[in-house]
Amino acid sequence: MSLDIMKQLQKVIPKERVSTNETIRKQHSRDESFHPPNLPDVVVCPKTTNEISDLMKIAYHSEIPVVPFGVGSGLEGQAIPLKGGISINFGQMNQILEINPDDLLVKVQPGVTRKELNKELGKHGLFFSVDPGADASIGGMVSTNASGTTAVKYGNMKENILDLEVVLSDGRVIRTGSKAKKSSSGYNLTELFVGSEGTLGVFSEITLKVYGIPESIVAGIALFPSVYDAAKATVAALSIGSSIARSDLIDALSIKQINQANGTNYKEGVTLFLEIHSHKSTMRHEVDMIKEIFEQNGCSHFEVGEDTKARAELWEMRHNLYYLYLHHNPGKTMMNTDVCVPISKTPQALEFARKVLEKSNLMGAVIGHIGDGNFHAGLIINPNDPSDMEMANNVNEQIVQHALKLGGSCTGEHGVGLGKMKYQKLQHGEALNIMKDIKIVLDPKNILNLGKIFEADRVI
Repeated sequence: MSLDIMKQLQKVIPKERVSTNETIRKQHSRDESFHPPNLPDVVVCPKTTNEISDLMKIAYHSEIPVVPFGVGSGLEGQAIPLKGGISINFGQMNQILEINPDDLLVKVQPGVTRKELNKELGKHGLFFSVDPGADASIGGMVSTNASGTTAVKYGNMKENILDLEVVLSDGRVIRTGSKAKKSSSGYNLTELFVGSEGTLGVFSEITLKVYGIPESIVAGIALFPSVYDAAKATVAALSIGSSIARSDLIDALSIKQINQANGTNYKEGVTLFLEIHSHKSTMRHEVDMIKEIFEQNGCSHFEVGEDTKARAELWEMRHNLYYLYLHHNPGKTMMNTDVCVPISKTPQALEFARKVLEKSNLMGAVIGHIGDGNFHAGLIINPNDPSDMEMANNVNEQIVQHALKLGGSCTGEHGVGLGKMKYQKLQHGEALNIMKDIKIVLDPKNILNLGKIFEADRVI
């Protein structure tokens, strides 16, 4: 980064928010994934849309790579600045700009985190539904089209966004939607930018749908003889319109990790962590109906309750699984597969993944949000061991190929980033070339998150 460029950046953003400190650069060189880190040349912390626009004009004119950075919780390397350049940290763009209970919407800056948002929304009897586990930034969740445990009832990010303010590669600022619930006007630019992983523009404001907190919520566990039976039971319950809001599969090895870390005594078998959202007047019927269907599909133990603290602890244990595996395997990391299949194909896809993992010599878990067909195989690896990496890549390859054959996707929520680029042509065919055409129009100098989604450094 030349001295001249640094001076230009410090003209549009105060000097104290422009850093070349090595420690800060290291913090922005990686995410939570196993992908190798790479240092940015400079870290910039804007506070306004105008500041983003001004710095993008500088980057565009000088053809400097730009990579957005939320909190670094991504799992496919999206925030890694492969070619150095500018890392835009959104930590100081963390304002909730508007809460509108009557229209069930909220407008935020991209640096607001999920937990911060729900803390404020709770004061109005509202909540934002998308829960990827990590306390991710809203901007990061938009960039990967995040999903998580509640998607079975409330959908993923693209289904919960009304409008985006986006700064384009040349500094122009556009809005993609409105506050209205629906529109038939023009192309759907909002969904184009959701999931684009910082390759088409930089988000500066985000308008989200929110929901009233359900009158009655129960949560609990259900034990099954196999992943196939658990998935089949979930599909059966959803097909009759039950009010399941969360249905996460936890395999026996993961239950063991949970018991060791939390002092719990869950039976070490295939378990569903479950949550049901309904009205008090109908909840009993919902629970009885789901229990009956589960038992018809092999469920040997079914237990639910309304205790708020117990429910929070249940999902906290689920969300911490990734870190439990790392804690119990010091010096190693985890490769997370992330496929999504049609809901009816979930049982066979999970069974296939379990068998592939068992045939390998790797320790790992099969878990997932099986209510929407999205699941993960978490593979414990030594990233510096070539044999570990080869085995893990082979397992990942088989699971992805099988998911695509079933009509699914190579990623359901983690995004493409670096790890899923090689599957893009196989999944999208000729449509991938249309995506590249769009990239060229919106980012003609190819400075936005260079080297992500598309394998070539330059798509032109």
